[in-house]
Amino acid sequence: MKRIFVSVSNDVYNDNRVKKTCHSLNSYGLDVHLLCKKSSECNINPAFYKMHPIKFFFKKNFLYYAELNTKLFFKLIFKRFDILWANDLDTLLPLFIISKIRHKPLIYDSHELFTQVPELNANPFAKKIWLFIEKHTVPKLKYVITVCNPIKEYFKKEYNIEAKVVRNIPFYNESNQIRKHYPLKEKIIVWQGAANIDRSLEDLVLAMKEIDAKLIIMGRGDIIPTLKQEIKNNNLEDKVFLLGRLPFEEMMEQTRQATIGLSLDRPTNENYKISLPNKIFEYINAATPLLCTPLQEIKNIVEQYSVGKFIENPDSINLINSINHLLNNNDELQKMSDNCLIAQKELSWQKEEKEIFDILDTITKK
Repeated sequence: MKRIFVSVSNDVYNDNRVKKTCHSLNSYGLDVHLLCKKSSECNINPAFYKMHPIKFFFKKNFLYYAELNTKLFFKLIFKRFDILWANDLDTLLPLFIISKIRHKPLIYDSHELFTQVPELNANPFAKKIWLFIEKHTVPKLKYVITVCNPIKEYFKKEYNIEAKVVRNIPFYNESNQIRKHYPLKEKIIVWQGAANIDRSLEDLVLAMKEIDAKLIIMGRGDIIPTLKQEIKNNNLEDKVFLLGRLPFEEMMEQTRQATIGLSLDRPTNENYKISLPNKIFEYINAATPLLCTPLQEIKNIVEQYSVGKFIENPDSINLINSINHLLNNNDELQKMSDNCLIAQKELSWQKEEKEIFDILDTITKK
């Protein structure tokens, strides 16, 4: 059996894309090994891959990434393997070097436009380093995967690389095809993902003063302390709930109970402008209508399947008006939820993973 080592910089606690990828690699017939960040929350080896958690001394910034890349290199250089798989630019360099030394194929999976994330815009030096790594590795890659067409076009324009698109869509499970009946018993709004800047969460919390519903925020991020303070200052403890990171199925169960799912990224950087967040497909998978900003890739999906509404400027006033309008329009919510059930059949990981299998066929059948 051919062995593949997969690298990722997080602890995969709720990184469902990496888990789905490992599942697909295993179902193809590979012996899958995952190098990831060690975490007390993530200490169980699933049946379809073997986990190799790495303990880090540094927690963030330059020293963390230096430690990450160094440890990945020395963890892998003497391992027996047939294929390498690097998730995102922050794990690419050591696997790229090893693939050249060992003459083994490398697959690069770019989950976002890493060099354009908002955190790097505030750190020009770090941005230059990551751009340098990208420019000296990506053009020499043969197998590249990404999550949306704009990033595919970026690789083609910048490096003349033909990437394959594998969107981060949940598995289709017929047992999840349960029709909601509006009005639901309780009005619940959900938001899931990394709680970082430019995602309108501060405005959303303030808007809840004028919205008769419960807001559930699932995820961690830089602005969680700010949100906690805003909740306290505005006496919203009985309306806004910060649940932190949840296991994927528990998060999805919360989403299935929700009236509306939100995606409110602002187009303040190139990464957000072209992003196609996981939550879009996860809301659809849960038959939960969307309210979202009309970013390029999101707009295409929502319009194609008629599963949500748009909000151009997600400040507090507009959020109050848009959310209250939807909460008071059960016929519209019912139609969008029913459309989600139709879309689920077309939007599935089972269809997306065929692109992965095509690459593996090319590698293993040489």
